[in-house]
Parts: sequence; structure tokens; C-alpha cells
Amino acid sequence: MNEMTVEAKLAVNKFFVDEENAHIEIDKDYPDKQEMLKLVKACPAGLYKFDKSGALTFDYAGCLECGTCRVLSKGKVIKKWNYPESSFGIEFRMG
Repeated sequence: MNEMTVEAKLAVNKFFVDEENAHIEIDKDYPDKQEMLKLVKACPAGLYKFDKSGALTFDYAGCLECGTCRVLSKGKVIKKWNYPESSFGIEFRMG
């Protein structure tokens, strides 16, 4: 049986990105790298990464709106977390 991978399922989703208003904002200067590492490891879309210099990077455009980062780190690394405004965000196409 030929099963679809998670990556293949995610690839068919459609994103409506609000370029004017990020629904998630991070504190790139948060001092606790272990707290940042939680987000890198837990984000199911893999949107949190450390760059070559060790700084945390994040791209809200591919967000699955699952709230994992909000639960793990709101008030710490996550400065702001809201659902995208109406008509923006993810449109799931595969269950």
C-alpha cells in the first residue's frame, strides 16, 4: 500500500498570508536558548530554526495554527500569538 508522507500532505495545504500583520511574533533576543530549542523541536511545520550564527529564525507564513508554540512559550520567546485575521491563514486540503 502506498501511504502519503506528512510532508506530502502538508504540501497540498493552501496558505493565505497576511503580509501586513504577522499573527505570531517572537523575541529573537530571548536569553534562554533551551526555551528557544523547545520551539525548534516541537513545531510540526518546522518553522522555528537556528541560523548559522545561532539566532532563532521564524516564518509565520507556513504556520499550521496548532498553538504548540503558544502553549510551550507564550510570554517567553513568543511575544504575540493570535489566529490570523478572517480570510487569512491555512486551508487544510488533506485530513
